Amino acid sequence: MPGETRTLRAWPAIVALLVLTGFVPSKVAADSSTTLRSRAEQLSRQNADLTARSHSALLELYALDSRLAQERTRIVALRIETAQVRAERRAAERRLASARRSLAAAQRALSLRLQELYEQGDNDPVAAVLTAASVSDALDSIDTLDRVADQDRLVIQQTRSARHRYRVETHELAAHQQRLEALEADASRTALGLEQARAQRALYLASLAAKQRLNAGAISALEHQAQAVETRARQLSAVATAAPPGGIPPATGRGSTMTVSATGYALRGHTATGAPTGWGVVAVDPSVIPLGTRMTIPGYGEGVAADTGSAVVGSTIDLWFPTLAQARAWGRRTVTITLH
Repeated sequence: MPGETRTLRAWPAIVALLVLTGFVPSKVAADSSTTLRSRAEQLSRQNADLTARSHSALLELYALDSRLAQERTRIVALRIETAQVRAERRAAERRLASARRSLAAAQRALSLRLQELYEQGDNDPVAAVLTAASVSDALDSIDTLDRVADQDRLVIQQTRSARHRYRVETHELAAHQQRLEALEADASRTALGLEQARAQRALYLASLAAKQRLNAGAISALEHQAQAVETRARQLSAVATAAPPGGIPPATGRGSTMTVSATGYALRGHTATGAPTGWGVVAVDPSVIPLGTRMTIPGYGEGVAADTGSAVVGSTIDLWFPTLAQARAWGRRTVTITLH
């Protein structure tokens, strides 16, 4: 009614009453106690699914942790083996350098000896025989020359053999070191990939847990709202069954008619019982017309008793309009409504 002061209360209460009476339009019934509990059940099922997904993700996280630990252990082992091979390679390189120095020294000694023999003229076996005092001296001279030559040859051969062996060993150790370093690099890349996968899985688990907590909070709120709706519905039902003031009997029976004084109002928000305002909301005296009653109003159309007001007493109804101008245009009319 224009100029009437209304106090807007928590909206879920009226919806429960409208569901109980069975005359709820879809717009008003959207947040009934049944709907609230249904939404809570949907969230509970969603949380059960989230729990299953969390368990699966947790198992995957455990598997990633195990693989990551294995890769890290492998990396440590490869690093230790690489360090050992690197040390062996340095030792082999030192041995190779020593063999090269020995070979160079042997070659220099042989060169000096040959030069000395040449300078002394002792390098010719024929000369040694001819200059010998006896056959025995000649043989001794030749044997000495051969023995010296054999010793020099043996030293050089052994040195060359050692040099070759150390060179091969050094190359093999270098190749082994390269393979180990490649394996370590590959293991490091694998470990990095596992760490990234683990981080993503941990974030996924955290998001699931956060969603579960949000759902749990929403479930609790919906349950409280549903309980509040049902409590308010029982209170309004008790008011609706009370005896009306002024001796006006409550409307009973579907298809019955009633002559009322109809006014209009254009408040937005929620009704006195909590339902959202909208076209078709009718404020009534619940002791005369029970809340939730559907009705047909000539000149207005279909409506439902979903609001109350301090000035709506007895056989008076107040119709909701989108604008104040429409409410004022309606004014106050005496109409005969049909209850359903």
